Amino acid sequence: MKKIDRQLLATIAKEWKWIFGYIKRYRLTILLYILFGIVAVCMSAGSAVSSKFLVDAVMNRDRTVLFRSAVAVISLSVAQVLFQAMSSRVTAVISTRVGNELRNEIYGRVISARWEQIGVYHSGELLNRIEGDVSAVASGVIHFIPSVFSKSLLFILLLCVVLYYDAVMAVLALLSSPFFALSSRFLVRSIRKYNNEVRNVNGEVLSFSQESLRNVQIIKSFDLVSQYIKRFCAVTEKYRTVKLRYEKFSILMTMVFSLLGIVVGYACYGWGAYRLWQGAITVGTMTLFLQISGALNSTFSSLASLAPGAVSIATSAGRIMELTRLDTENDADREKALRLLAAADGGFRLRAEDLTFSYADSDKNVLEHVDFTFRPGERIAVIGESGNAKTTLLRLFLGLLRPVGGKIVFEAGGEELSISDSTRRFFSYVPQEDHLFSGTIADNLRAVAPEAKEEDLMRVLRIACMDRFISEEPEGLERRIGENGDNLSQGQLQRISIARALLRDAPVMLLDEATSALDADTERRVLEGVLRQDDDRLFIITTHRKSVLDYCTAVCRIGSDGRLVFERPAAAADGENGGSDETEGMGGASAIHAK
Repeated sequence: MKKIDRQLLATIAKEWKWIFGYIKRYRLTILLYILFGIVAVCMSAGSAVSSKFLVDAVMNRDRTVLFRSAVAVISLSVAQVLFQAMSSRVTAVISTRVGNELRNEIYGRVISARWEQIGVYHSGELLNRIEGDVSAVASGVIHFIPSVFSKSLLFILLLCVVLYYDAVMAVLALLSSPFFALSSRFLVRSIRKYNNEVRNVNGEVLSFSQESLRNVQIIKSFDLVSQYIKRFCAVTEKYRTVKLRYEKFSILMTMVFSLLGIVVGYACYGWGAYRLWQGAITVGTMTLFLQISGALNSTFSSLASLAPGAVSIATSAGRIMELTRLDTENDADREKALRLLAAADGGFRLRAEDLTFSYADSDKNVLEHVDFTFRPGERIAVIGESGNAKTTLLRLFLGLLRPVGGKIVFEAGGEELSISDSTRRFFSYVPQEDHLFSGTIADNLRAVAPEAKEEDLMRVLRIACMDRFISEEPEGLERRIGENGDNLSQGQLQRISIARALLRDAPVMLLDEATSALDADTERRVLEGVLRQDDDRLFIITTHRKSVLDYCTAVCRIGSDGRLVFERPAAAADGENGGSDETEGMGGASAIHAK
């Protein structure tokens, strides 16, 4: 148990070390909060002492002191109200700013992380961390250190006042401290456990809610409404159980501390009454004792409650730190990629050498020892059974996945560059699923080309056979696309995705089942328009439709063994490689073979 406690404390220490990195960043803001705390503490102590003199002046019928004390008490009370209002406003402004900055930073870290690492987390859980945990940490960064300082200062100041008048009273006021010290280990361990449970289950609720609402059409279509309501109730019931367990622990802890406070309070009250009975103190001093003993007990309890708060903040920090440890993409090859892009007047060659890939949760290679060379102007069809890594190959091209063996490189102008996040600027992409965003059609298109004019948008929509739809819509390009594109047909969404890829105007275009939702005639017109745009553009097309193959210069199949076999080679050009062997020379336009 001691070893576990040491490990837990070491973990919390690491988390707070990470938090202190942000505390340093906002040190001036935190200093301002500390100054606010000092002023508040001085006002509180001054108010208590002024009340003593006021009561004594009443008992002694000293009008001069009575007037001065009354003015002091009233002035300090009004000043406390005004100062509280001012500090609350400043707190709201600063907390919002700091919260947004932290949220923006963590969101940026998550969205910049490697794609396969982000996929480990459910999007609902990521939102839970970006919102709930970041808010907890932001509050801790701004408020925790000032709270520790101001409450400690108030406690010391009040204790000094009591010591000045009566040392026994000071000892009585500290009766609860041994209990807090002895129970701290149990409290830290329990609070950590409950915080983790509550946050994890809250993530489950958010994940289930988000996923079910996104797929409400499927739920309704299969008449699963009642089933999903029951499942949602089960998830929320789990959250309720965990939350109530935590609340029960919190209530019991608060009750014990409150009872202890009552004991301490009555001990102080009894001692004060005894000293007043002896005539050793005045009524004003008795009033001061009652005020300060309550304040001391309250302040000590507040200091003790900072420990659970520190654990809770550290728990949230640990969950965020987990995200910040993800490997991030940093566009490291940006300069070389831009230079290569400028030099590629005649397009790019895309070459793979001994390419092998497997997913982290699988021992099987989905691509194994694959070699190929795709040349500018080629229209390469990649076919194969469902699940045979066609989309995986495109994700490797886009640098979303990394090979476990071999490499993929771009070649242009006598230079070459390995595939990475920097080479995504060489691609335009039509995904298998219609990934469009809520907003207008124009917004979705301009996402890849912000400076595009209306005639540019209409040009690509015309090629994608979507111009007629736009012209018939009252809103035109401002026609809104709902969440998940539910207010448009799959064919319309697919054609908008194609138009968006065309507007990108990249030297390599990836089409992943891009016409699967189109009828035969529309597919023919779209393909003829798209594939005849640029003689130097390389097209790589995954498809299950035989009709698409007629537009391709070469066809290769990914087998169940992860190997690439060329079924229809490209025509030989300029006598290069002059052979037609499907596993060796594939002609001047393409050379694809599997080992």
